Amino acid sequence: MEPIQINEAQEKLAQWIDQTAYIHLETTNGAYASHFNNQGINVGAYIRNAQVKIKQAKIVGTGPSYRAGVKTELGWIYAEGLTDWTILDGDKLLFAGHDSEGRLMVAFQLSSQPFDN
Repeated sequence: MEPIQINEAQEKLAQWIDQTAYIHLETTNGAYASHFNNQGINVGAYIRNAQVKIKQAKIVGTGPSYRAGVKTELGWIYAEGLTDWTILDGDKLLFAGHDSEGRLMVAFQLSSQPFDN
C-alpha cells in the first residue's frame, strides 16, 4: 500500500459511479490494535460483500488521513481515518487507515466481484 494521493484516489473512486460494487468496511481495535473509547469499551464495525449501486464517490481531507465514501441509492457509506491505498487485480480499490505504529484501524474496499469469505 502507498500513502493516499487524493487526486489519483478520486479518479479511481469516480470510475465506480453508476456501477454495482461489493463493499468491505471494517473498523477494529481488537486483533490489530488496542485502542479504546473514553469509557474503556472496545468498539468496531464490520460489513463484507454488501452489494450496492454507486451514485457518487468522494474522497476528502487534507492528509495525512482522509475520508472516502460512496453514495448509494439509499444513502452514504464512508470511512474516516484512511491513510493508504492500493489497487488489486485491476479492479479492487482498497483503502486502509493505519495508526502511527502501522496497525490497521479501518479498511474500506470496493470490488466488482464478491470478496473471499
